[in-house]
Amino acid sequence: MASPDMRVVVVGATGNLGTSIVKTLGTDPSIGSVLGLARRLPQWSPPKTGWASVDIADESADLTTQFAGADAVIHLAWLFQPTHHPTTTWRTNVLGSVRVFDAAAEAGVPTLVYASFVGAYSPGPKDHAVDESWPTHGWPEAALCREKAYLERVLDTFERDHPAMRVVRMRPGFMFKAEAACEQHRLFRGPLVPKRLTRPERMPAFPDIPGMRYQALHTDDAAAAFCQAMLRDVRGAFNLAAEPVVDAAMLAELFGGRTVSVPGWPVRAAVSAAWRAHLLRTPPELFDAILHFPVMDTSRAMRELDWAPTYTVQETLQEWLRGLREGAAVPTAPLASATGSAA
Repeated sequence: MASPDMRVVVVGATGNLGTSIVKTLGTDPSIGSVLGLARRLPQWSPPKTGWASVDIADESADLTTQFAGADAVIHLAWLFQPTHHPTTTWRTNVLGSVRVFDAAAEAGVPTLVYASFVGAYSPGPKDHAVDESWPTHGWPEAALCREKAYLERVLDTFERDHPAMRVVRMRPGFMFKAEAACEQHRLFRGPLVPKRLTRPERMPAFPDIPGMRYQALHTDDAAAAFCQAMLRDVRGAFNLAAEPVVDAAMLAELFGGRTVSVPGWPVRAAVSAAWRAHLLRTPPELFDAILHFPVMDTSRAMRELDWAPTYTVQETLQEWLRGLREGAAVPTAPLASATGSAA
């Protein structure tokens, strides 16, 4: 049973997942206080939450002091852009994460919950689900997957060296909610791709690309699982996703369109050309990686965290599109700013 004055530090608290976790913690009677760490302080005051400005890429940042006295650290901070400069994302995502892990150990924090991703997994099957024992070597050509897989190896060593710390790795699929839609449009599609092109009524046909099957869930559902993993006496990895698996047939049914079989190579070539011309912000290597993501089995999370998604994938995508059309936002830099790029 968690102490009613439990102190939690959330690193990367102002992005898509961070805002949902902070809101969830604020309503939990077992949580006494939440400290949200972000590069840019938000104009947002959720219950029980205070803020501090910290850049985990900064070698001089005093994370140990921020973590002192914490019962748990939830590490979410991640920089997706600039995809054209992978050394920049490496400094934040990998070196910054190592600083978070080491500072948590130095501060004597008993619980560390880390946000991994389905992209940490090695290529896997699309026709049946794999559990958390599937290899986590990622798709090495995609920076996002390479960095997530590298940190899985870092945590392997970290857990060995710090057996007294309870380490939990959460591996969600793609996470969506209305308030994150505009940010995700900027991060993945880019400002030059008009929002009107994401309206389903303008897409009567959905390309059915071999291998283009992936999993998603509502961000609030992911947040609920993260909080349960923090509160319960569990360790190791947990897959998170909702039903059904996203593919062209599901999208066509959802939006009343039809599917058209398309080979992957011309789409990949178009993505590559647009990315190299800075017209699209999603790199072609990530397109390749998604074609190889395995379908995840989420039964461990359901069994050990007593967790189940409250939103279907269809409901989640409909909400996301509504958020994009209406400009839904949260008053934090990533979710409200036209230029926000970090969680």
